[in-house]
Amino acid sequence: MTEPKQETIERWAWDYILTTDLSHKLNPPAPPKEWQSDFLAIRLKAPGRPPQLRIVSKAKKTRGLTAPLGRARALHTFVHHELQAAELMMWALLAFPWAPMALKEGLVRIALDETRHMRMFEKEIIRLGYAVGDFPVRDWFWERVAACPDPASFVAVMGLGLESANLEHTATFAEKFRRAGDEESARVQELVGLEEIAHVRFGVKWFTELTGGLDFATWSKALPAPLSPLLMRGVPLQREARLRAGQTTQFIDELEQWRSPDLPGS
Repeated sequence: MTEPKQETIERWAWDYILTTDLSHKLNPPAPPKEWQSDFLAIRLKAPGRPPQLRIVSKAKKTRGLTAPLGRARALHTFVHHELQAAELMMWALLAFPWAPMALKEGLVRIALDETRHMRMFEKEIIRLGYAVGDFPVRDWFWERVAACPDPASFVAVMGLGLESANLEHTATFAEKFRRAGDEESARVQELVGLEEIAHVRFGVKWFTELTGGLDFATWSKALPAPLSPLLMRGVPLQREARLRAGQTTQFIDELEQWRSPDLPGS
């Protein structure tokens, strides 16, 4: 495996993915301006992990947001989701160097958004009396997304999948935080959810361009096994936000109505 050249965006992505420095993960340097013209595809199998982050195979579910401990644990999970999203945006830059330049430039912008979201969540964790690293995390995104074979599959999982579901999750947790009396954390959730609309719109645009349209069946087939539409939605669906992001009414209806063929009654 040949490492990317210094002072290139590819090297910036490589260094971010593989660093074990938590401060670098939370606040990476600005990307260089140059792309490596002769770069060959690299599919990194795993990220570097700072010693503060304890990786487990099964993370404890977030329950009980009344106490600061429960809210800090939930926010810590969100930090790690954003970290994996940032890393995987950069992973795609290395895995698909032949992708359209506008797509790759968008991935850089979104990766930087994800790191900014991490810092927003970290600030709330500190306010609650905890720190990044106080709770175990799971590299669930890496276990699934790194199997994407091409850019269409990648945007199907990230923009049209996980980030779309985050439209629901941020709304749900904003309500839960507010009900617990934590207005600051609720507002952060709402801001992240609002910014996710642009990320989803990016996924809609590129999936449409790469496959010829936004068709639910085509999207479902683009998800690498064992991923399914069930994991790409929250309850209730944020229909208005999804429409603002460019998803069609038909797509949203089919997503809402989808049932796993493995479940009884499906």
